[in-house]
Amino acid sequence: MRGKVYLIGAGPGDPGLFTLRGVACLREADVIVYDYLANPRLLAYAKPDAELIYAGKKGGEADAATQEEIGRLLIDKALSGKVVARLKGGDPFIFGRGGEEGEELFQAGIPFEVVPGITSAIAVPAYAGIPLTHRDYASTVAILTGHEDPSKQTSVIAWEKVATGIGTLVFLMGCSNLPTIVDKLLGYGRSKETPAAVMHWGTKPEQETVTGTLENIVALAKMRGLGPPAVLVVGDVVRLRERLNWFERRPLFGKRILVTRTREQAGRFAELLEGQGAEVLEIPLIEIVPPKSWEPLDQAIGRFESYQWVIFTSANGVDAFFRRLRELRQDARRLGAVRICAIGPATADTLERYTIIPDLVPAEFRAEGVIEALKPYDLQGAKILLPRAEVARDLLPTDLERRGATVDVVPVYRTVQSRTAGDVLKPLLQDRKIDLVTFTSSSTVTNFVEALGQEDLKAICDGLRVACIGPITQETAERFGLPIDIIPERYTIPSLVDAIVQYFRTSGAG
Repeated sequence: MRGKVYLIGAGPGDPGLFTLRGVACLREADVIVYDYLANPRLLAYAKPDAELIYAGKKGGEADAATQEEIGRLLIDKALSGKVVARLKGGDPFIFGRGGEEGEELFQAGIPFEVVPGITSAIAVPAYAGIPLTHRDYASTVAILTGHEDPSKQTSVIAWEKVATGIGTLVFLMGCSNLPTIVDKLLGYGRSKETPAAVMHWGTKPEQETVTGTLENIVALAKMRGLGPPAVLVVGDVVRLRERLNWFERRPLFGKRILVTRTREQAGRFAELLEGQGAEVLEIPLIEIVPPKSWEPLDQAIGRFESYQWVIFTSANGVDAFFRRLRELRQDARRLGAVRICAIGPATADTLERYTIIPDLVPAEFRAEGVIEALKPYDLQGAKILLPRAEVARDLLPTDLERRGATVDVVPVYRTVQSRTAGDVLKPLLQDRKIDLVTFTSSSTVTNFVEALGQEDLKAICDGLRVACIGPITQETAERFGLPIDIIPERYTIPSLVDAIVQYFRTSGAG
């Protein structure tokens, strides 16, 4: 039985530029063979049991697979009946050797499909504010390799025609050969005053751009220490960067921000931060796991009709509750006429995904806000179900019981410390490679401290900037002596991102 191979362009680096067709193919694939330039975040689209194979393809990388080995791998996996995704940086047919791989697959009788990607030749200059064409500057474009096959005896690039015959020249993989490229262009008549730009890691948060002219671009790139991957643009369109440089002007550009949420919850937070230009490091300090026993919740579900209120205090609690309901082969109809309270908009949004619109969402998104919002209601004799984390504050159930209610507090999930976070986290903090740490719950703070070790905390966190989603998280952080720089007015992820942007916009925030 023969499988199939998808030759997929991973785009230039920004995962937001990956195509929908590419996503669909990754979700189908049994095997994913990926390159150095393919953003690892794209692997999140793989199905859980997919085989992931790193093929290297980074210049000078000792363990990188050869092109022959990659071709053999694709054929062998497909011949065994697997659906194979070959994930390549940029576009597979723009200096990506996708044509060669396609030829090998054709010779082997393997069906294949090409999924184009956004080439770095176009995207990287755009992210640097350099349009490749402009009616006032250039009407022609040439895309060239800056790294020809070393086995060739002579260059196949017609330098005498290219140097002066094309308005804009784009060289891919040309950083190591930059002096040679410039010498060729100057030698064949291009003016030394021609604007030029070198862009390193284009479209990613660590993007770095150097502009100059053919006369000085080699020295400027060397001074900045730019290396591959890089794109070189030569032509008058480079002059437009001063006006069109949108990407590097975003408020969080160049800032490295640590997100400590669970991997399942970090996605939206990371997207919002990256949308403002930040480089996001996702190091989950907690994992969400089932409670030690489902029995208390199962018993509560069995007598659900006796409750007047159900209060959800987190999106995690909502997901865990409905997951268990489904496992018991029951559905949302069990909620019947019971009133639903959600502690905040994120919890309310999660409820709405299960087609439940809460009756009550307090103005202040914490236990104190729930208490205030419930004041108009007569709770004498009321039965209230509170499905929540195994460890949480007792303020809410204590107050409700004081008002005459019977409260069943049932654990629906636990937060446990990540076992590997400390090994990754310590070096980054010690080397001052993190501009801001974000905490979105007290448990992330506690596990942050435990991961680092209390004895190292003061030294490691000296000068560290910290953002907390709300006052409860802030109190926990302050208890451990952590400085608090940012607290949003509303205790939501979007508000936290807004507060972070505002902080770094102010003078002296670096």
